[in-house]
Amino acid sequence: MAASLGPLVGAIDQGTSSTRFLVFNAETAELLSHHQVEIKQEFPREGWVEQDPMEILNSVYECVEKTCEKMKELNINIANIKAIGVTNQRETTVVWDKTTGEPLYNAIVWLDLRTQSTVEHLLEKVPGRNKSFSKFKTGLPLSTYFSAVKLRWLLDNVEEIKKAVEDQRAMFGTIDSWLIWSLTGGKDGGIHCTDVTNASRTMLFNIHSLEWDPELCKFFDIPMEILPTVRSSSEIYGVMESGALTGVPISGCLGDQSAALVGQMCFQDGQAKNTYGTGCFLLCNTGQKSVFSEHGLLTTIAYKMGRNKPPFYALEGSVAIAGAVVRWLRDNLGIAKSSQEVEELAAEVGTSYGCYFVPAFSGLYAPYWEPSARGIICGLTQFTNKNHIAFAALEAVCFQTREILDAMNKDCGIPLNQLQVDGGMTNNKILMQLQADILCIPVVKPSMPETTALGAAMAAGAAEGVEVWSLNPGDLTTVTCERFEPQINPEESEYRYARWKKAVMKSMGWEKSETHSNGK
Repeated sequence: MAASLGPLVGAIDQGTSSTRFLVFNAETAELLSHHQVEIKQEFPREGWVEQDPMEILNSVYECVEKTCEKMKELNINIANIKAIGVTNQRETTVVWDKTTGEPLYNAIVWLDLRTQSTVEHLLEKVPGRNKSFSKFKTGLPLSTYFSAVKLRWLLDNVEEIKKAVEDQRAMFGTIDSWLIWSLTGGKDGGIHCTDVTNASRTMLFNIHSLEWDPELCKFFDIPMEILPTVRSSSEIYGVMESGALTGVPISGCLGDQSAALVGQMCFQDGQAKNTYGTGCFLLCNTGQKSVFSEHGLLTTIAYKMGRNKPPFYALEGSVAIAGAVVRWLRDNLGIAKSSQEVEELAAEVGTSYGCYFVPAFSGLYAPYWEPSARGIICGLTQFTNKNHIAFAALEAVCFQTREILDAMNKDCGIPLNQLQVDGGMTNNKILMQLQADILCIPVVKPSMPETTALGAAMAAGAAEGVEVWSLNPGDLTTVTCERFEPQINPEESEYRYARWKKAVMKSMGWEKSETHSNGK
C-alpha cells in the first residue's frame, strides 16, 4: 500500500550543466526524491557554447520517469503530485519549427560569445555607443549575455531559421518556453509561453509595462509573432501530455536565479541570496519598485506570484564563471577527476601562495561588463603547483562574489550583515569558509541546498487552481541552516582582495571582436 503524505509538488530544474526532477512535500517542503542527468555542452569554436534542445528535453523526460520509479520503490503514490514547476538556465536561446516540433539549430547558451560582433554592430546604431541605452526599460546593458542578441545572430546566420520565419513556422523561446511548449503537447497544441522573470532576460521586454517592447523588437529587428506569450510565475499554463505524470498541471515558471530567491524565502525588500552554480548570482529583493544600479548590477524581475499579483523586482550581480571553473580544471586541465578532488587539492595547501586566477572565460560580467577580458592565472613562481591553482580557483569564486556584494551594498545603502547561499558548490565546506573570510561576514547555508527547485515547486503549488502550498509568511517552514563565521583578520582579507583587483585589471582588453579569426 503506497504511503499517503498529503499533496506533493514536482520541480523540473533545467540548469546549464545538468537537468534534475525533484519532488517535494507541499506541507513540510521536504525533498522526497529526485534524479539528475548531466548535460553535454558543445564548444564548436572558440567562445561558442551550444546545447542540443532535444537532449535537454529528453533529459527532462528521463529525470521525471526515473524519479517516479524511485518513488514507487519508496512506496510513495505519484498520484499525489498535484503540480509541476519549471525552473531553467536563463537567456539560453532556442528557435524551433512549430509544425515538426524540432529545433532549427542548437540552443545558444547564455555564456556564448559568438555575438560579440553582433553587439558591436548594434552599438553603432546607438547614440554615443551607450551600452546602457535600454537600462530604464529592460534593466540590462547591451551584452552577449542576453537572448535578443543571440536571436539576432540566428536570424542573420542560419538559413533554416530565416526561411522558417518567412513561412511563419518559427517559434522563439528561452529554455522554459521550449520545455513547456514540448511538455504540453508540442506541435499538437503545445502552449507557447514564458514567465515575466525569463522574459526580463531577453532585452526585448519592458519590465514596467510587463510587455514585449515594440521599439526594442524594431531595434533588434525581431518579428514579434515568434515571441511567446508572457504570463505570471505562478498560474496553470497547461498540463503534461505524456509520461508517468500525464494530466498534471504545469503551474510554476521562474528563471533559476529568481527561483532560488523564492526558495530562500527572500520575500522582503532587502533580503538577498547568492547561488553558486555554473555561474554565481547574487539577487537582492527590492520589493515592488525597480531600483537601477550605479555600480554595474542588473535590474530584473524577481517574481510575480499570480495573474493579479504585483511584480517584485531585484538587483542582480551576475558572475559568468563559478562552478564552471572547477569543471574546467577537471575536464580541460585534467588536474582532478572530480569536483570533490579539486576541493581536496585546495585543502592540502590551504593557500594559493600568491597565485590569482581570474576565470574571465566569457569576458567579465558584473560589475565590469567587459567582453574583451579573458581568463588569466598570474603570480606564478617555480613554487606554484596544481594545489595552489585549485585553491586560487576557489578563491576566484569568493572574490567575484565580494565584488558584486560591494556593488550591492553601495546601491542599496544598507550593507548585508550576512549572506544566504545555495547551489551545488555550497556543499564545498572549504569554499564556504573561504567565502566568509573574504567577505568578512557570516555565510548561511540551508541544509537542503536545492533551493532553486524548491522555489519552482512553491510557485507551482501556490498557483490558483492548485493551492496546495501556502506562501503566507506564517506558514513557511523554518529552515535549518549551517553558519560559517569569518576566521581571518580583516587586514589579511583586504590585502588579498586588493591583489585580486589588480589581477582583474590585467585580464582586460585581450580580445577585440574584429580579430576573431584566431588563425582559423
